[in-house]
Amino acid sequence: NKFDPDRFGPGREEDKSSPFAYMGFGGGMHSCMGQNFAFVQVKTILSVLFREFELEMVSEKMPEIDYAAMVVGPKGDCRVRYKKRKPSQ
Repeated sequence: NKFDPDRFGPGREEDKSSPFAYMGFGGGMHSCMGQNFAFVQVKTILSVLFREFELEMVSEKMPEIDYAAMVVGPKGDCRVRYKKRKPSQ
């Protein structure tokens, strides 16, 4: 196989041939093998974060979501204040 960057250019646009072309873990029959492991890692990290810290959103309202970005996230800043929780007895 030879790398062909023109396959994404006007006229061919092979990236648009599949609805799963830009999904984070792919889709359909051949999705990413590490998908389940990655989700377990994210859940573990969030669990530790929420258990160990108190989180408070600094801005007054939730930021808009940027669905047009390659990785969906907030538009602009999303500031959070965090404080270490006191150990429970």
